[in-house]
This record gives sequence, structure tokens and C-alpha cells, in this order.
Amino acid sequence: MQTDVVIVGAGPAGLCLANALSGAGLSIVLVEQQSHAALREPAFDGREIAMTQKSVAFLKTLGVWERIEPHARSQLAGARIFNGSSPFALKIGHALSGHDELGWLVSNHLIRRAAFEAVEHLGAANAEIRVMASERVIDVDTDASGARVRLESGATIAAQLVVAADSRFSATRRMMGIAADMHDFGKSMLVCCMTHDMPHDHAAWEWFGHGQTLALLPMNPDPESGAYRSSVVVTLEARDIERLSKLDDVDFNREIERRFERRLGTMSLRTTRHVYPLVSVYPKRFVAKRFATVGDAAVGMHPVTAHGFNFGLVGIEMLSRSICDAHAARLDIAGDALLARYEQKHRHETRPLYLITRFITEVYTRDSLPARIARDAMLRIGEKLTPFKRAVAMSLAGR
Repeated sequence: MQTDVVIVGAGPAGLCLANALSGAGLSIVLVEQQSHAALREPAFDGREIAMTQKSVAFLKTLGVWERIEPHARSQLAGARIFNGSSPFALKIGHALSGHDELGWLVSNHLIRRAAFEAVEHLGAANAEIRVMASERVIDVDTDASGARVRLESGATIAAQLVVAADSRFSATRRMMGIAADMHDFGKSMLVCCMTHDMPHDHAAWEWFGHGQTLALLPMNPDPESGAYRSSVVVTLEARDIERLSKLDDVDFNREIERRFERRLGTMSLRTTRHVYPLVSVYPKRFVAKRFATVGDAAVGMHPVTAHGFNFGLVGIEMLSRSICDAHAARLDIAGDALLARYEQKHRHETRPLYLITRFITEVYTRDSLPARIARDAMLRIGEKLTPFKRAVAMSLAGR
């Protein structure tokens, strides 16, 4: 089989890249291990994705945003950062960003479904996009003349460019011999959706407690009861998360209430629970000969700054524009210079915040008394510095 671009991974990143490349006269093949049925109706995975204003604007150009039901988009009006049991919080309001909201929260599986629907719509309109589902890549080989992707089924795809969009633990990236710095925080996250008595005011919480980190992502009211509803994220050592995940619903509710010090009143589980290891990843290189990485395969962020998917879209917009411009000018869409520019720009966009995030997580998760005092002091100083808060708000909005 011959094509221009092979994208490995039909998650949101891979699908959005295929969408962004469509209409330029390029043929695109998406290779995905999941079935077509799983792509059309992705299962709930617990994750709520915070999207900046910039990301939403880009999704609109791809025809993805309007495929997400309005009631499934939750407004992110502000953010609050807590330390230990102190009721004091550093508050970041949307007004500092110049927008009516900092951004939006949408369930990951709904983004996946909308992105796949957009690609299927393009396919129906005769765009040259083909999705090869239930297929696994077992080898990638590239040289100056082209790239070849071999599938477990025995098929081989020849292309000008191969793009890995297959998660932060990308097997495709490893096939190309690209090493990555992986930081295992030694902890796991449990995510689920819960209702609660007290309002969240559409503000996200990041709570650096003693021996735990809690996050609250505000969602729209529960569709059945109308109760306040949030995505809850609990980060603990793996063995503690394992115990928490196995509690019956009643005991689980009571323990989460206790961990949140009943600041939200009674809390009730509304979905399945999902556990993820806490690992951040930053590859040594984003590109190789006729090969590039996007999404989590390029930068796997710690979720504390909520920039993972947003960084993915930044890279996709950057790479797709370069490829389309090169194709329009009859240049090599996988030329060394083009890919080097993409790598340089994407590293410039992502590396500083990646390192800052590592610093934040190291400082704010230590439980020693000096660390607790330092955290409290930093939050109180930050609350008084309007320029600092404005900078944070602008970052959360994607500006």
C-alpha cells in the first residue's frame, strides 16, 4: 500500500492531525489497534481534559468542537490552589485572562468520539483518509527515499512520512530508536466523577495535602439529579490507590469525603473508577529521518498544569501547517529541515513548562515541615501578586 502520511494511533492527537492535513491533496492512513466500534463509541475512561481558549479555537477549525454536545462542555471559570488543611487558597479568576472563562473541561472519551466523527465525515466527503483499525505496527523503517510501516497482519505501507501518536509510552518512537526521559513519580492517580452538596463555582481545585494530592475539576450539574458534579482526582502511593479502588461505593464515598475534609459535604460516586500511573515523559528527540512525534508521544505532561492535550494540539497545528505548506510548494513534506524546524519550535513551546511542572510537583508534594511552610508562604505571596496571577490565568487560557 502506498500513501503520503502514516499516523500511528487514532486517539485524539492522531485523529486531529489527520483532520488538519485533510484537504491539502495528501493521502493519509491512520493505524489503530482498537476496533472501528471502539473508535466510534469510546468507553468512559475517567479523564476530564482541560482545554484552553486556543485549543478550542483550533478544534473549531477542525470541525471537532461542534460535535461535542454543549451540555458536555463544562466551563472553567477559575482555579484554586490549597496547601494542607489550611482553608486559604491562591485564587486565579477568569477575568485576569481577558475571557469569560479560562477554558473548558470535556471528558476524554467525548473528545475521542468527536474527533473520529469528524474524520469519518471527511472520509465520506472523499478526503483521502483511511482508518485501518484492529491493526498493530510491528516495525518502522525510514531512509532518505521514504518510510515503510509493517503491520502485524503482514501488510506493509510505504509513505513519505510516519507520525507517532500512540501515547507517552510510544512503541513506534522506540522502534525508531528515540530514547526518552521518563520520570516515574512513584504514585498513581484514581479518577472518577462524583456529585457533592456544596457548589464548586466552576473553579478547579489543586490541593496539595499531607501525604496526598487532590484535584477537583468542575463539571456541569448531574443530568439525573441536578446535583453539583465534579471529576475527582486522588494521587497517592500505588498500594493506597489499589486499596481505594477496591472499596465498595459506600466506603469509597465516605473516604473521599474525609480526604476532602467534608468541604464539599456529602459526596457520591457517579461513574466507574479508573487508575493511571503517574509518569511524565520527554523524548530526547521529537523527530528522526521521515519521522515525527505528536501528542503524548512527543510530550507526556504531569497533569498538574493541565497542559498535556493543549501542548498536543499546539504541535499538531505547527506540524500540519508545515507539511501542507511544503506540499503546496511541491517540496518534500518530510524533509530534514522541515522536521528540524518543527522540533525546535515544539521544544521551545513545551520544554520550559515541562521543567516548571517537574519543579512544582517536587516542591509541592514534599511532606516535611519546611516544605509545608514554604508552600504556604509561596501561595500567600502569589495571592498578592496580581501580575503573577494574570500570567497564570493567561497560561491556563492558552495565551
